[in-house]
Amino acid sequence: MSLFEPSPLLLALIVFKSFVYFEVLAILALVRSLFGRGPSRMAAMLSLIMAVLGIYESIAPAYVHAASLPALSRLLAWQQGLPALLLASLPLALSAALPGRRFRLIDVLHILLVAALIGLWLAAGFL
Repeated sequence: MSLFEPSPLLLALIVFKSFVYFEVLAILALVRSLFGRGPSRMAAMLSLIMAVLGIYESIAPAYVHAASLPALSRLLAWQQGLPALLLASLPLALSAALPGRRFRLIDVLHILLVAALIGLWLAAGFL
């Protein structure tokens, strides 16, 4: 590896947090919000909204010129994006403990998703 060549772990982290994390989180939150009940459904919907906003921020600059994008972009860029990603995951994690949850597999997949993010973050040397 030369001086100006990025680390493969860094590239994997960038791809994961930019193009995988919010999409998978949105799918998990959508399934929980469709099949869950009560407070669990509401928490999953909040997580779904936050994930959709993250997806919107990543693809919208190519299509529209919205006034909300600079503020959303700054939030997602703060501390290289980790707080915003974990903040979007928090309601889905809370929905696992609330009444009305269904499909425990959603929680297992969510834990694996967060573990992959933090693992790549640690391996890339950011924390």
